[in-house]
Amino acid sequence: MTDRQLREPTRLVLTALADAPKHGYAIIQEVLAISGGRTRLSTGTLYTALDRLLQQGLVGIESEEVVGGRLRRTYSLTGQGQQLLAEETDRLRLAVAEADRRLAIARLRPNGATA
Repeated sequence: MTDRQLREPTRLVLTALADAPKHGYAIIQEVLAISGGRTRLSTGTLYTALDRLLQQGLVGIESEEVVGGRLRRTYSLTGQGQQLLAEETDRLRLAVAEADRRLAIARLRPNGATA
């Protein structure tokens, strides 16, 4: 689909939506959990990202309801979003495998000598 790598917040939002539709606050909490607490999205950052992902066709609006006088949207990953996330996952998996391979070779060298 694309040769462009995803930025981490975008990848984390798509990952948060991969298993089930979620509303904004749930996405923020999922991103925090997925990242092991390293990435804390502000609401502004999240909704800017969701607007962009909606325009790109990577996420869709699953439902809308009024809760406490405010509109709550639930977002879901589209087929295009699933495909992009799968491609990004494969790209990352290959990069990690290559790094592991090279580190294993380096560990075999005496005293960490470089070639």
